[in-house]
Amino acid sequence: MTLASEPSWDDIFGPGTAPTTTQETASDAEGPAAPASRRAARESTGGRRRRRGRGPWGWIIAVVVILGLVTAGGVYVWSNYSEKIQDLLGIAPPIDYEGAGNGEEVTIVIESGDIGSDVATKLEQAGVTMTFDAVYQLLLADDSITFEPGNYRLQKEMSAASAIAALQDPANKIVNQVTIPEGVSAESALELVASATGLAIADLQAEAADFTQFGIPANAPNIEGWLFPATYTFDPGVTPHDAIKTLVDTMIQKLDEAGVPAESRFTVLTLASIVQRESGPNVADMAKIARVFQNRLDRGMNLQSDATVAYGTGNTHTVWTTKEERADASNLYNTYANPGLPVGPIGLPGADAIDAALHPADGSWLYFVPINLKTGETVFSNTLAEHDKAAQQLYDWCNASDENAAYCG
Repeated sequence: MTLASEPSWDDIFGPGTAPTTTQETASDAEGPAAPASRRAARESTGGRRRRRGRGPWGWIIAVVVILGLVTAGGVYVWSNYSEKIQDLLGIAPPIDYEGAGNGEEVTIVIESGDIGSDVATKLEQAGVTMTFDAVYQLLLADDSITFEPGNYRLQKEMSAASAIAALQDPANKIVNQVTIPEGVSAESALELVASATGLAIADLQAEAADFTQFGIPANAPNIEGWLFPATYTFDPGVTPHDAIKTLVDTMIQKLDEAGVPAESRFTVLTLASIVQRESGPNVADMAKIARVFQNRLDRGMNLQSDATVAYGTGNTHTVWTTKEERADASNLYNTYANPGLPVGPIGLPGADAIDAALHPADGSWLYFVPINLKTGETVFSNTLAEHDKAAQQLYDWCNASDENAAYCG
């Protein structure tokens, strides 16, 4: 079934189009006739432009239109223009839920190093809280609030205050079960395991340092990339060795299932880890991102991945870098200053990223940049000029609001 053309916002609430009038003017020799007053000057342009605003006419128009739409297309207009209607009426849209949730359970993962904006972002993205601002404003108002790393059971549609309280309540912490998100570092994964099992982080780190005992090749710089991100349930009394072995064995199993030969595991994991970190939440673009990197490798171009540079500086929670960091060739993960793949993986890739590394999309792109870090919307380009225009869109997005800026730090 097809629908008639839908009305636009300006069709409904915008200023009316003034009738076109033909005005007589003086001859070229005499020059155009000057308006006798400011009012005449306005009227000489074809009529006074109606100002949008919340004055009496704005209220009347909005109310009349809303009442009329109740019987003719109201559902469509309200679903598409509710925020603008509320703005016209001076009604601030709600930013917070009420109560302690709707009963639908969700797991929130707090990593070591997460700050208030990280927590606010995770809660909104998981559907726990209505908005980023509802949580962030409370955290800004009370700098004594802290969070411990771990997995926590919360519910969807919680008020910001109840969500914050739930994350601080040890009763909501999940014990002996851990969710390791895609893209986190091995260090963060070990901390999450320690939090869930009660194992000492120092003992886990010591086992991880001897990574060859788990079948990881000796030419790998460390255990990074070899712990598969997933949800695990450990038996009480699990040892540090067995906990890590479970994660490594799962990664090797996933690589085998994907058809990766043993001798290619390290290379595939390295590329897949970059794809994972650069893609953010947008799984649909992973194969295109992998194609960009493969095209650059095939042409002998440096990968120029900010995610690799950031990892090499120890900043595993961001993909933003400085000019000085990108110029430092002593950072062996720096793919701006050094050719080819970095010396090893830069995080834990999931199954989708591994598949993308093995099966890049078809395309000739050489550049990409996300223009919305919340949704992961990304622009792919063939030329540097096109890429620069897209990069400006990202900078504009980052500066559009405090919430956006939280993604860009």
